[in-house]
Amino acid sequence: GQKGLPATYGGIERHVEELARRFVDRGHQVDVYCRPHYTPADAEMPGIRLIRLPSIHTKHLDALSHTAVATAHALFAKADVVHYHALGPSALSWCPRVVGKKVVVTVHGLDWRREKWGPVASQLLRFGEWSAHACPHATIVVSKTLLEHFAEGSQDHIHYVPNGTELPSPGPKAPLEALGLRPDGFLLFVGRLVPEKGLHHLVRAAKEAVPDWPLVIAGGGHFTDDYVESCRSEAGESARFLGPVYGERLAALQQHAALVVAPSSLEGLSIALLEAMSYGTAVLGSDIPENREVLDGVGETFREGDVADLGRRLRELLPDGPRRAAMGEAGRQRIADEYDWERVTDRTLELYSELLA
Repeated sequence: GQKGLPATYGGIERHVEELARRFVDRGHQVDVYCRPHYTPADAEMPGIRLIRLPSIHTKHLDALSHTAVATAHALFAKADVVHYHALGPSALSWCPRVVGKKVVVTVHGLDWRREKWGPVASQLLRFGEWSAHACPHATIVVSKTLLEHFAEGSQDHIHYVPNGTELPSPGPKAPLEALGLRPDGFLLFVGRLVPEKGLHHLVRAAKEAVPDWPLVIAGGGHFTDDYVESCRSEAGESARFLGPVYGERLAALQQHAALVVAPSSLEGLSIALLEAMSYGTAVLGSDIPENREVLDGVGETFREGDVADLGRRLRELLPDGPRRAAMGEAGRQRIADEYDWERVTDRTLELYSELLA
């Protein structure tokens, strides 16, 4: 179900990469199905076999076509467990069961709620939600909010295993200097530029409430060129659209931002939000349940979709350095206590072992 590896953008791809690397470290063989437009032919990851199979690279057919081809391949693979990610791909999760393989699905969010999908696509994704519950031997959900959603009816095979992140060491500030930014002197948004991530609310609020603070946008669109252009046109003069950002450059932005803003209307469990907290950076998120679950007691929220409320919170938090520092420290501790990738890996492998036993 994922686009491929190495992960360059997308929370699912990051999730798969972090688990796959740790599975290999624990002595397992891992095959990952990849789409050619995402994973170059010369891409390599130590110990992981990257299987590039074709897809129809359009908004509606990319995931479905690639999952169908990958599923056909998996039927003949010498795999003990076949693991699907996301609602759409899970519609085919019954197939490996026919040939006796154990099947796991991870639900990363209720994709049928995404604004980019029309009525037909949304109905197909609703079917994917049903299949994610009914077809696999085990269903993983990445947030407690999703666990409550899927807990209706039979739930013995529903398991909560969250996303994770690492606790990074302090990194260099040089990438900031190249961008003309100063530490603790800018706002940061990290994520795909799609409507449900709420960037359109943030650019308006920042322009109206804190026009002198640079707003840095790290991420690219995904079949959403018109949306990206509309955000650019509404943004203030201080906004910086950097496109996809990776590695040291992204780490420097996440570590040295005054505030990371997560204005989503829909999430499963945002890895970008977890990463910001892991650096000890203060986070302001929309008050959707998936964000409140992580930020409760350690971050701040605003009313989702309310530009005026978001602007008010920006004006409160940005001048208050001690408050932001306390938020960042508490958030980093929350990550250490609850969202460590090693624990996520252990629990996932335990689940595999239980199925195989």
